[in-house]
Amino acid sequence: MNTPRQRITVLGATGSIGTSTLDVIARHPERFEVFALSAQRQMDALFAQCLRFAPRYAVLGDEAVALQLRQRLGEAGSATEVLGGAAALEDIAAAGEVDTVMAAIVGAAGLPPALAAARAGKKVLLANKEALVLAGGLFMDAVAGAGALLLPIDSEHNAVFQALPADYRRDPAVAGVRRVLLTASGGPFRTRALHELDGVTPEQACAHPKWVMGRKISVDSATMMNKGLEVIEAHWLFGVDADAIEVVVHPQSVIHSLVDYVDGSVLAQLGNPDMRTPIAHALAWPQRIDSGVRALDLFEIARLDFERPDYQRFPCLALAYGALRSGGCAPAVLNAANEEAVAAFLDHGLPYRQIPAVIAATLERVCDLPVDSVEAILAADVQARAVARAEIHKRR
Repeated sequence: MNTPRQRITVLGATGSIGTSTLDVIARHPERFEVFALSAQRQMDALFAQCLRFAPRYAVLGDEAVALQLRQRLGEAGSATEVLGGAAALEDIAAAGEVDTVMAAIVGAAGLPPALAAARAGKKVLLANKEALVLAGGLFMDAVAGAGALLLPIDSEHNAVFQALPADYRRDPAVAGVRRVLLTASGGPFRTRALHELDGVTPEQACAHPKWVMGRKISVDSATMMNKGLEVIEAHWLFGVDADAIEVVVHPQSVIHSLVDYVDGSVLAQLGNPDMRTPIAHALAWPQRIDSGVRALDLFEIARLDFERPDYQRFPCLALAYGALRSGGCAPAVLNAANEEAVAAFLDHGLPYRQIPAVIAATLERVCDLPVDSVEAILAADVQARAVARAEIHKRR
């Protein structure tokens, strides 16, 4: 008996997660069918993807670029319909024909379409951590209310998901989880002298020792804000408090995360550092499929090292824990300030070590804003960005 193919929308198709997702999909044409692809402005890459995967829809966030893509695809004889704008992103995420949505748009812009997919009861593969950082309560309520299936794509959260019992969400108390341990590579500056960080360039910060990622998330890995956002995300995904989430620096990036149980057992998920592993796991869950990832050779690795995070080296991690404990709008403010500070750093407009200073100052100035709706959350995001830009201007 033939199983119908999953029809998939890939939000953020031209980014690293999106291209890895399409790589896995291409390996299993009998299981998966691309329904829609999206990008912000990367027309050439999206054009090539449309020719290869023939989606029903392609969406560009920039409507002017969408017009250009529509013309190019028409000249190429493609039947893909091209749409533009934020509303179209929500449409392809919630469309009745869609089974699965890969939510891989980076930043706050990824929240509305990811939330639309959850509210439509889709199988949501969540690579956009900001959806939970900004709107964790709203998002998880939407998942529960619509009966959506939420599967984490971040390698750390996917590892935790694999190490938890299948019935964990139905009865967390019975599972006996003591701690969730999120591993971190430590990024490119794990061993660099602190005084040398003053002159760090964007190119150096983006040279991750283990993972191939976009520029923004690479800087977040260097500052360890990426891990801080993952701590907040883990709180919502797995229902654990900040005190039960521990970050472990593991430079080999082979153990992707661990779960510590009250009986003394610690379960870990291991694998080569390749995002196709968690993507394939989530696409086929609860089954397993080939991801194209090379088998792990423990003899080649030979050793596994672990360190406590240095909060003097990684103050962004401490800021994220503080925002989680504060609750309310603090995580949204943290995220917005970080995005603005990282963008300024990448544009050579802010020194590397001023990134946490901008975030801390913004958290102090923006507080007690409501976060009871998407509109309120996005308003807090806008206000935090304005304050962060003013702080950045002071430090140029």
